[in-house]
Order: sequence, then C-alpha cells, then structure tokens
Amino acid sequence: MKYGSDKMLKEFKKFIARGNVLDLAVGVIVGGAFSSIVTSLVNNIFTPIIGLVLGGVDFSNLSITFRDTKIMYGAFIQSVIDFLIVAFCLFIVVKFVNRFTKKKEEKKEEKKETKSAELKTLEEIRDLLKNDVQDK
Repeated sequence: MKYGSDKMLKEFKKFIARGNVLDLAVGVIVGGAFSSIVTSLVNNIFTPIIGLVLGGVDFSNLSITFRDTKIMYGAFIQSVIDFLIVAFCLFIVVKFVNRFTKKKEEKKEEKKETKSAELKTLEEIRDLLKNDVQDK
C-alpha cells in the first residue's frame, strides 16, 4: 500500500511542477485580485457617474418588491457592468499577446526565407542539373 501512495505522491509532484499548472494558479490568483479592483471601480466610480447622468439613480439600491420578496436588480446591473469591463480588459490583453506572438512568428519566417546569394545560386544549379538529367 505504501508503494502506491509514494507513486501517487510522485505523480502529483510532477503534475504540480509542470509550468502550465503553475501558470494557471498564478492566473487565477491575479484574476481574483483584478476582479476585486474592477468591482471597486464599478461600484465606486462608474455606478455613481451613471447614476448622476440618469438623474441621481443609485443602482445598488434599485429593487422591486413582489409580495414579501425583494428583487435587487440594481446589483445585477452592477454585475453586468463588472463583467463587461473584465471582458473588455481580457480582450485587450489577448489582442496584445496575439500581436506580439504574430510578430515573433513573422520574424522566424523572415529568417527562414532569407537565403544567401550562394545558396540561391547552388539551388539554381541543382535545379538545372535535375532538368538536364531528366531530359536525357
């Protein structure tokens, strides 16, 4: 039984040590911190500004009372604004990363396509020799 648990522990250590898992963990932690910043931004800056534009409406207190139930749709509006801001920020980050990786790939392709004059001449000679052999 001890052998099985040792093997499982080694596999778990190997799994955790992989870069992808660590990157994911860091991403989740940073995402959580970023989410609280966005929530504060929406609750403390955007919502009051939107409320002023709409005539002093406070979204956080908007609700409908139906019988004994209070439906807080203002909190939902704030959550939607939170989501849109987070989604837009992620869009910008992904767009930036894609642009950066695209430039790297283009540079790699340029390096691959750049051939010296001697190499081009040798390739032409090779092709001519192939054609000459095929013609005979």
